[in-house]
Amino acid sequence: MTFSVEETRFSLPHVELAAHLFGPEDGIPVIALHGWLDNAMTYARLAPKLHGLRIVALDFPGHGHSGHYASNSSYSMWEYLEDVLLVAEQLGWERFSLMGHSLGGIISTLLAAAVPERIERLALIDGLIPFTGEAEGSAKRLGDALRARLAVRDKRKPVYGDLDRAVQARMQGVVAVSREAAELLAQRGLEPVPGGYTWRTDIRLTLPSVMRLTFAHVQEFVRSVQCPVSLVLAAQGHMAVEPRIAGLLEGSHFEVHKLTGGHHLHLNDEAGAQQVADCFNRFFPRA
Repeated sequence: MTFSVEETRFSLPHVELAAHLFGPEDGIPVIALHGWLDNAMTYARLAPKLHGLRIVALDFPGHGHSGHYASNSSYSMWEYLEDVLLVAEQLGWERFSLMGHSLGGIISTLLAAAVPERIERLALIDGLIPFTGEAEGSAKRLGDALRARLAVRDKRKPVYGDLDRAVQARMQGVVAVSREAAELLAQRGLEPVPGGYTWRTDIRLTLPSVMRLTFAHVQEFVRSVQCPVSLVLAAQGHMAVEPRIAGLLEGSHFEVHKLTGGHHLHLNDEAGAQQVADCFNRFFPRA
C-alpha cells in the first residue's frame, strides 16, 4: 500500500512530537492517538475515509518520529494527557475531539473525563480503560517495576538484518497484525542501524507500570465523560475478553458498535477500515 501524507512537528517544553495531518484545514478539529508501540501510521487506512475532519495524528513521545523523554523521566498515561493538551494549545484549539485506538482510546477517555470543557467528542477503537489492579499485590508490582527500571539500562533492542524480518516480527508481536498493517507501522517505526534495522521506540516503553488504577477508579472516569462517544469494539479484539466491559457500558450514553475483526481492525485491511469509517462518519456532524 502506497501512502503519502503531510508531516508536522510540535515543540513542547520537554519533548518534540511528530504528527501526520489529514483532511481540510477548516475541518472539525480532531487529535488522533495511536496504540502502545504503534505510531501515527495506524490511521493510514482510516483517516482518508473520514469526511470533513482536520485530523492531527500524533506520534506519542518515544514512538515513531517523536522525541524520547529525558533519561530521568518515565512514560505514563499522565504525561501523555498533558502532552495532548499542549499540542492543542499550539494548534489554538480550545475545544476539539479525540480519536483513539487501544492506548490512544484510554488516553482519550481519561482526558475527556478530566477536562470535559475541552473535549467535543470521542471516537474510540477497541480502547476505553487501562488495565486495572486492586490494592492487594500493589507492593509486589511496585517492586517488580523498580527492578525492571534498574535492569533496562543493560537491555538492547533487537536488530533485524532486513526490512522483511522486521515486518514479520511486527506481524507476530504482542498483538498480531496483517502484513500490510505491519509494513505501514514499520515504515514509520524503523530506523537503520549497523547490521540492519531496529525500532525507533524507546525501550523504556516496555517497562511495567509502577501502579495501576483500581476498577472503581476507571468506573469513575467512564461516568465522568460528558461528551458524545462512539466506541468500536472488535469482535476478536482485546476488549472482547474483558467481562466487566459490558457492565461498565451499561446505562452509559456511549454508542457502541461491535464489528468483525481483530484489535487493529481499522488498519489490517480496507474492509475493516471502511467499517470503522462508516461508524465515525455518521457520528461526526458535517462541518
